[in-house]
Amino acid sequence: MTGLDAPAALAAASKMSPTGMEDYPISLAQWSLHRAIRGGTLDPLDFPKVTRETYGLAGCEYVNSFYKAKLHDGAYFKELAKRASDVGVESLLIMIDGEGALGAPDAVERQMTVARHMLWAIRAKALGCHSIRVNAQSSGPRDEQARLAADGLRTLAERCAPLGLNVIVENHGGYSSDGDWLAGVIASVDLPNCGTLPDFGNFRLQGDEWFDRYRGVELLMPFAKAVSAKSHAFDAAGDETGTDYGRMMKIVRASGYRGWVGIEYEGGGLSENEGILATRRLLERNGCRAAAPIPGA
Repeated sequence: MTGLDAPAALAAASKMSPTGMEDYPISLAQWSLHRAIRGGTLDPLDFPKVTRETYGLAGCEYVNSFYKAKLHDGAYFKELAKRASDVGVESLLIMIDGEGALGAPDAVERQMTVARHMLWAIRAKALGCHSIRVNAQSSGPRDEQARLAADGLRTLAERCAPLGLNVIVENHGGYSSDGDWLAGVIASVDLPNCGTLPDFGNFRLQGDEWFDRYRGVELLMPFAKAVSAKSHAFDAAGDETGTDYGRMMKIVRASGYRGWVGIEYEGGGLSENEGILATRRLLERNGCRAAAPIPGA
């Protein structure tokens, strides 16, 4: 064969949709299972195994809050990396919360926040992740928050660059849920390893005020190094009731992005298991692919 040998050609073909366009691999955000983990029915060490064997997915997105007690235990993270490797799962990123405001008005506090984030960056590197997900948290007037957040993000990205890690910001409350504001912050940082993790649902500005989610994702996709397919509830046809996934995935594809799309189920109407599977099915209908069929389906 020209260009590809037979096995490689078959592998490439398996990643193509009926339209001939490459599909997006589906990953699983650990927050989708936060009730099971907090309830003690799922050991965080088993997250890679569950991702692969229960949901047929091959990418993990970790949440630091489930590992804080083990942050200084290198052997624990070595074991986590081994378990992911043993089941053929790729560790993609760690979502970091609760480690301070990268845009804190006080310069010393910003530096301390960067230092705390770097502890997680070291663990992300050990797991083989490509990114750490952070928050562009700050306080004060809008423009001042943008300047301060950009300063903290720039410092953190510069320190993560030698590790080969990206620093990516999710629209995750405050001004970061304003697509214009966050896109402007990332543009002002202007570093190749500082980007975004557009979330389909996190565009609440305050109270009942929302930034348009489709415009927000469109603004953030040029900087995207991961995508979060947030889901809460589904109708009888299997569509997400708050987000048009077909429209969202058209925006994702039009941006030129070709990475993972992560399931993050946050709803209460379905169990975590049912919600994850419903989101997987919806993504598969809209240009995404899992690593394996749903076990037992």
